[in-house]
Amino acid sequence: MKIQPFGDSCLLVSFEREISITTNQKVIALFKAIEFKKGIEFLIPAYNSLTIGINQEIWSLHEATIYIREIGKDLESIEPVGNNKYVIPVCYESPFSLDLEEISSILDISKEQLIELHTSRNYRVFMLGFVAGFAYMGPLDVKLESPRKSNPRLKVPSGSVGLAGLQTGIYPTEAPGGWQIIGRTPLEMFSPEREAPTLLNAGDEIRFRAISADEYQIIKLKIETGIFEMEVYDE
Repeated sequence: MKIQPFGDSCLLVSFEREISITTNQKVIALFKAIEFKKGIEFLIPAYNSLTIGINQEIWSLHEATIYIREIGKDLESIEPVGNNKYVIPVCYESPFSLDLEEISSILDISKEQLIELHTSRNYRVFMLGFVAGFAYMGPLDVKLESPRKSNPRLKVPSGSVGLAGLQTGIYPTEAPGGWQIIGRTPLEMFSPEREAPTLLNAGDEIRFRAISADEYQIIKLKIETGIFEMEVYDE
């Protein structure tokens, strides 16, 4: 674990330079250990690092570094943090699956195989970034490792589910992007009107469930009328 100043009032804590569940668990374990500590203004978890905002009227950066270093000594013994485990419904049918046929051809697998692989495992939310509420999740099955589009779209529809490298992600709002779009979820991944604007957070775990276009519309209606409940799993 490496701790260094990051601007005038922040610290950057870095772990192994890799994208892995093991390293990300250390990030989230440290996040949880200091989340409500007086003097910490904000925390931004990433794949293998944690940015920590320090209120220097309470702590100096040196004092905060000593405290965090002590907390970090026990991270190896901390059990993996249990967070939310959500099921995300996704419609992989046209017109939502903008790149499904193309990426299936690139990966040399059928569309049915791609969907089965995408829905057959659980994914960890490594971090949020790019735009508010965009969750970078993984790892994908190696058979789904996908190149980004050579010509990114100027507008990717909100709720679009994409592949890039060994990661999968969901566009929370309409935004430009170059991920391979294989489906769309009716869920609102980000809403500034909610008490918790982002639906997913770093450390959460999710799995995808394939739905029909009809079920997509039903869930949309339930969300609009306020009667939709998130599906969770226990595994």
